[in-house]
Amino acid sequence: MKAIILKEHGDPSNLVLAEVPIPEPKQGEVLIKIKAVAINPNDTYIRKEPSLDYVFGGERPRIMGWDVSGIVTAIGEGAEKFKLGDEVFGAINFPGHHHSGHGKGYAEYATAPVADISLKPANISFEEAAGATMAALTAWQPLFSAGIKKGDRVLIAPAGGGVGHYAVQIAKHLGAYVIGIASPRKRDFVLGLGADEVIDYTTQRFEEVIAPVDVFLDGLRGDHIARSLKIVKRGGRLITLFSAVAGTPLEQVAKELGVNAYYNTVRSSGEDMEKIAGLLASGAMKSYISKTFALKDMAEAHREMERDTAQGKIVVTV
Repeated sequence: MKAIILKEHGDPSNLVLAEVPIPEPKQGEVLIKIKAVAINPNDTYIRKEPSLDYVFGGERPRIMGWDVSGIVTAIGEGAEKFKLGDEVFGAINFPGHHHSGHGKGYAEYATAPVADISLKPANISFEEAAGATMAALTAWQPLFSAGIKKGDRVLIAPAGGGVGHYAVQIAKHLGAYVIGIASPRKRDFVLGLGADEVIDYTTQRFEEVIAPVDVFLDGLRGDHIARSLKIVKRGGRLITLFSAVAGTPLEQVAKELGVNAYYNTVRSSGEDMEKIAGLLASGAMKSYISKTFALKDMAEAHREMERDTAQGKIVVTV
C-alpha cells in the first residue's frame, strides 16, 4: 500500500510517499481502508521536533496520522463490535505526554483499536468525518465535563480554527452564551457557527472588553494566562489547551481568584466519538473543511497548516 513516511524530523519535505505492507489487525483492532485523514497542529509539531520521536514507540517506518475515516475491511479477534463494510471514524492511538501512540493514518490502510472509533453518520462525508475526530474531541471532552448549564457564559479562543469551530457549536448545543475570539477575517464565520459575540483580538485586549465568563476554553499560545484568569468568574473554569498551570506561580494566582484552572489532555475515545457522531447526525454540529489535499501532497498540507490561516479543518483524501 501507499503511505507517507517521516524520513526524519524537520521540514515538510521529509514526508515522502512510499510502499509499505498492509498491516494486519491485532486483538481488539479492525483494519480500515482510509478514505480521509485530518491534519492538526500536533502533526506539524511531531514532524518537526526530534524530542517528540517517542510517540512512534521506536517503530519504523514512522507513519503519522491519527484522525481517520474509512471502511472496515478486516476484523481482528475480539473486535466484532464492527462488521465488514462499516464506515467508521475516530482519533486512533493518539499519544500523550508520557506514552507513545503510533497512529499510522497517513496511508491507504491502518489498523484501529475498536475502543477508539465509532460508526460514521451516514449524512456526512468521509472528509467531514475525519475533520471531526481529534479537534472535536479536544472541544467536547473539556466542555462536556465542565457541566455547562443553559445561559452560562463560555469564551472560546481561538474560535475560527479546527478546535475552536467545533467548540463554538458544542458550547451552543449545551445552552451557553458563546463568545469567540477571532480575527476580523473569521468574524462572520464564527457568528455563523452560533457565537453570540466575536472579539477582534487584533484591535482589542480580550480581558478589557469581555465581562466575566463561567468557562474559558483557552487554545491561545504565549504568555497570557494571567490575563485569562482575570475574566473567569470565581468558581469558574479556565481550561487551557497549550499552557501549563499546575506547578507554576499561576496555580496560586488561580487559587486566590477562586478559578479552577487546568490543562486539558485530549484522549482517544470511541465512547466520546459516538457522542460526536450523534451531534453530526442531528445537524447540531458540522465540520467546515478549509482545504483538501491528495495523499501525495501531504507536505503541502503541512505547509498550509503552518500558515495558521485555516478556517475550520484541513483534510487529506486517500
